[in-house]
Amino acid sequence: MTLRDALSAAAAQLAGVSATPRLDAELLAAFGLGISRDQLLLSGLEGSVPPDFAALVGRRLAHEPVAYIIGERDFWTLSLKIGAGVLVPRPDSETLIEAAIKFFHDRPPASILDLGTGSGALLLAALSHWPEAKGVGVDRSSAALTIAQINADACRLGNRTTFQSGDWGEGLDGLFDLILCNPPYIKDDVQLPREVADYEPLDALYAGPDGLNDYRRLALDIPRLLSALAAQPVFRVWRTPPPAPLPKALCDRSRAIARGRRPRSRSGCRPAVPSCWKSCRARRP
Repeated sequence: MTLRDALSAAAAQLAGVSATPRLDAELLAAFGLGISRDQLLLSGLEGSVPPDFAALVGRRLAHEPVAYIIGERDFWTLSLKIGAGVLVPRPDSETLIEAAIKFFHDRPPASILDLGTGSGALLLAALSHWPEAKGVGVDRSSAALTIAQINADACRLGNRTTFQSGDWGEGLDGLFDLILCNPPYIKDDVQLPREVADYEPLDALYAGPDGLNDYRRLALDIPRLLSALAAQPVFRVWRTPPPAPLPKALCDRSRAIARGRRPRSRSGCRPAVPSCWKSCRARRP
């Protein structure tokens, strides 16, 4: 069987567990051969099949995410190491970096804080765009902090990053021009897909009965950490409007903005957008 045939057969198998079966098969084959996917595609696909290809496909058929199988995930312009206990970065989260770049288009931030840094994806993406900036990444997971430091060094950003253990902004000193955060947002009673529920750290996903527990914590931490240059913590939000008003500490200090429109209610921070992933910017009045 040629590599081309093996890829077609694997893609057919994976169609039942993946929305991108052909891509998954190519990534697994490239990993098995010790080459990049680009190199795999340029090879003509007529070479030999990796000896462990069937085993790799079997792991994916068991719903294990490709990022955990091959140990890496692309994010922004970076290739990041991913390991057990560390949330897999999603492409949707790149909109945070896009929003930050748009806001700081004429005055780059000098100091960046990433709360719940995980693999370091958001912080390292931001630092790669602003070569003069320095950043701090905070996470309570030791596994995440280890991976984040490995990624910073691999991306040659280790001299501009500091990673430390912490619970959101608790105990942090100093002021930051840009605060990035992608907190847990899922209600406790939501059933997640197997590849998420069985493999990814659930404490990085679930956030109480209404999904807002961590947002309430952040609402108390963030205002005191913003510098004069800073105008917005950049969040990811899952639903809108939220099932309950956000804390007054946040609403008095910020206005939720979505699609360039102000929310209808300052007290409830209710941006009028569909119930799907959207970028939400909080700007101080």
